[in-house]
Amino acid sequence: MPASKIQRALPIGLRHPLLKSIRKGIQKGGLTDEGWAVAESFHLLEEGLRAELEISAIVVSESVRYTVEGRVSGLGHVPIYYLPERDFADLASTENSQGVISLLRPPAWTMEQLFRGTALVVVLDGLQDPGNAGAIVRSAEAFGATGVLALKGTVNLHNPKCLRAAAGSLFRLPCVQGVEDEMARAALAQRKVEAYATVPQGGRSIYSVNLTTSSALIIGSEGRGVSQRLRDAAFDLHIPTAGVESLNAAIAASIFLYEARRQRSSNA
Repeated sequence: MPASKIQRALPIGLRHPLLKSIRKGIQKGGLTDEGWAVAESFHLLEEGLRAELEISAIVVSESVRYTVEGRVSGLGHVPIYYLPERDFADLASTENSQGVISLLRPPAWTMEQLFRGTALVVVLDGLQDPGNAGAIVRSAEAFGATGVLALKGTVNLHNPKCLRAAAGSLFRLPCVQGVEDEMARAALAQRKVEAYATVPQGGRSIYSVNLTTSSALIIGSEGRGVSQRLRDAAFDLHIPTAGVESLNAAIAASIFLYEARRQRSSNA
C-alpha cells in the first residue's frame, strides 16, 4: 500500500476534550454528550464501517496503531489518535481491551420501522444488564425480528457493554428506546400486534401459540420479570423446562425468537 494512502495516527494527551468525552460516555453508560456511541473493539469498528456509519474519531493504543492505520486507510477524513498502553488501559471500559475505541454515530430509528411487514418485535421491559440486552438484540437480528423496543427503565442500548454484546446488530436492526409502557401498549394495539409476556411458568406453552402473525415478545427484568401492567395487555408465555424454574433472560429470549423463526420458516 502506498505510504501516501495510509492514514497516520497522531499522539493525544490525557486532557484532550475528546478523551474527556469518551470517559463521560462510558461513565454514564450511553452516548457521549455529542451523540456518539463509544464502540470498543476491532469488530465494532469494522461493523460500523460496513454499516457506513459516520465516524467522528478513532483512539488506539500504541501497540495497534499501525494495524488500525492500515485498516482505515480509505478514511482520510477520520482522525486517528494513539495513547501509550497504560493510558489507553485507563481509558477503556474493558479489562482486556483490544486497544481501539471508535466514536460512531448510531442509526436513528423510528417506531414505524420496528413494525414493518409481519412484525416480530422484542420488547425489553426494565432489563438492567447490558450484556443480556446486547445479546438479545443480537439474537433478535439472527432470528428475523423486525425490531427491538426498549421501554423506559431498561438499560441504555448504547451502553458500551451492550454494544459489544450486540456485536454490530445495533447498527442494523431497528431499535427504539426510552418509550413509556403506555405508549408501547398503544403502539401494539394500534397495529394489531399480538403481545406475549414471557414468564418462567404459567400461561401458554411456546409450542402452543401461532407466532407467524404480527407478534411482540416482552422480556422482563432479571429480578421482577414482566410488569403487571404489560402482562394485563398480553398473553403469558413460557418455555417448558425440566429441573430448573427459569432461564437467563438472554437465553430465554433466544429460544422464543428461534421458535418464532422456525414457525415462520416452515410456514413460508
